Amino acid sequence: MVRRSKTQDPAEYTMGGKPVQCPHCQGKLFIAGEAQLNTALATLIDLDWANKSATILTCTSCGQIQWFGMQPTKDS
Repeated sequence: MVRRSKTQDPAEYTMGGKPVQCPHCQGKLFIAGEAQLNTALATLIDLDWANKSATILTCTSCGQIQWFGMQPTKDS
């Protein structure tokens, strides 16, 4: 399941001390969201809510989605 704020403004992000850049179009503006990392076992026993989540950044220029296991920093 992917959740994205409809009111969130595009922003630039940093991860590991480096600016996040789209690998497809080199865009630098992204909309952040969250995606649940489902596992077959948790789904089988109806415990999807217990799975970990990942942060996703969607490029505003081309729509490329990047997944992050840690939270990227939103630049001010």
